[in-house]
Amino acid sequence: MTTTAASVSHDETLVRGARERDERGVERHARLVYAAWTPLVLAACVAALALHGGPAFAWWKFALFVALYTGISRVEFEVGIGSAIPTQLVLVPMLFALPIGTVPLAVATALLARTMWSRPLPWRDPARVLPAVSTAAHALGPALVLSLAGGLPLRWSAWPVYVAAVLAQFAFDLAHSLISGMAHRIGPRTILSFIWLVYSVDLALAPVGLAVAFSVRDHAELAVLVLPLVALLRFFSGERQRRLDHALELSDAYRGTAFLLGDVVEADDAYTGSHSRHVVDLVLGVADELKLSEADRRDAEFVALLHDVGKIRIPAEIINKPGKLDAEERAVIETHTIIGEEMLERVGGLLGHVGRLVRSCHEHWDGKGYPDRLAGDAIPLVARIVCACDAFSAMTTDRPYRKGRSEDEALAEMQRCAGTQFDPQVVAALVRVSAAA
Repeated sequence: MTTTAASVSHDETLVRGARERDERGVERHARLVYAAWTPLVLAACVAALALHGGPAFAWWKFALFVALYTGISRVEFEVGIGSAIPTQLVLVPMLFALPIGTVPLAVATALLARTMWSRPLPWRDPARVLPAVSTAAHALGPALVLSLAGGLPLRWSAWPVYVAAVLAQFAFDLAHSLISGMAHRIGPRTILSFIWLVYSVDLALAPVGLAVAFSVRDHAELAVLVLPLVALLRFFSGERQRRLDHALELSDAYRGTAFLLGDVVEADDAYTGSHSRHVVDLVLGVADELKLSEADRRDAEFVALLHDVGKIRIPAEIINKPGKLDAEERAVIETHTIIGEEMLERVGGLLGHVGRLVRSCHEHWDGKGYPDRLAGDAIPLVARIVCACDAFSAMTTDRPYRKGRSEDEALAEMQRCAGTQFDPQVVAALVRVSAAA
């Protein structure tokens, strides 16, 4: 995939958030959740030792698969707020090469070893160990299914049991992911938006893992032959990480350009600049109230900052005219959304997309706005939010030719115009944000 500014997608926005959380370390709320959840997972892994099925226990096999799992768990493909890790290549053979009941504990041991191998060193932040080890929950599902099936010998005709084992793995892993999301205050919707990609990787690798299991059923030491494939996957994961790094750097560059343009607007017209920054604060509050995705929230921030950028090319005598504009002047000033779109299209990439939203920031819910007379849901939600917050900020701000209204008066006017000029749900969210301020 060629990485462009336009490819700084929702996935990459989530990756940025995940990286920032990793840099901050495990926060207090998450520590409390994991302090309760991880011991339950470990207790279940120990209890799983009572499960029957599989060959006799051998320490060297246990150590071999722990080492292999530890190594492969370091091959990460960043996806959303988590990672796709090709552990199926080792987990599936483990379920047939080791006693079934020992597999969850072997996985937990490997994840602990991986954490001890990571940076920063775990004894500098011991709380990092808890989230990592709790990931072993995914191994409980297939171990339970295979044990209940009587520890079937390895054969292709048992594929319905193997499918059930994979589904059980996904179920246990999803439960863990939702609890982890709760720990980091990430909603189920966000988790479900990317986790299917992780499960697609697991589903694709499960038959490969089963083929490895057939190859090593009599000679477990041959499991090391997966290492060349692991090395290849490590190379691909590094390539993906570099592409993500580049995409995020581009996003930062566009963010810097957006704020630079905001500074240019402020230098050209102090009112327009300070007004735009006030609109940004309002828009982000409404975006959070409406639970916009990270990508839409980012768009809303940029559009709020740059919604008046086209006014740079409107004559100052019209912009600063004290009093009502005549029809000709009104027609000139109404071109600023189109001018803003054209300016941002020249920058291209992410800001080109922002420019298309800027164009719609003066459309009205009833279709009587400009420049395209869009109505209702045909107006992008981000533009509807900026339109309402822009109007509220303008009403409450003092100008040389009039005094600003009080917030209560402005909110009353916004509610009066809900359903005509403004989107009713956006106005309701703005009222809630103002009440909470």
